[in-house]
Amino acid sequence: MSSTAREWREIPGRYNIKGSKCPECGKVFFPKRSMCPQCRRASIGKMIEYKVDGKGTVYTYSIVYDAPAANRRMKPYAVGMIRTDDGVLLTAQIVDANLEDIKIGMRVQAVLRKIDEDSPSGVIHYGFKFAPCE
Repeated sequence: MSSTAREWREIPGRYNIKGSKCPECGKVFFPKRSMCPQCRRASIGKMIEYKVDGKGTVYTYSIVYDAPAANRRMKPYAVGMIRTDDGVLLTAQIVDANLEDIKIGMRVQAVLRKIDEDSPSGVIHYGFKFAPCE
């Protein structure tokens, strides 16, 4: 007997960091855009779906001590802006590191982690976070 939840989680590409790439100038965007802000009209209808590189560098970060209600069980935790190797700047939680070891310039990689759950017996939501490269 197969698990519906497991099959749903294993759909290829469900948790990839999907963005778009401009065929005119080559710039990569996340989240997806329908038009490149640099090339404008020349890129309309031509943007290409692009899997953003899962490795990058911590551009800046902050330690969250006073978290929203949904995240209070995790505090303190780190949230950073990550510059991926293909130039995308995105925001994500930094995990699997001691808070005092996180530094600007640290190499990180995207990892699949639990984000939230509807209730103790409800649907579990997964997504990407970033962890130090091994």
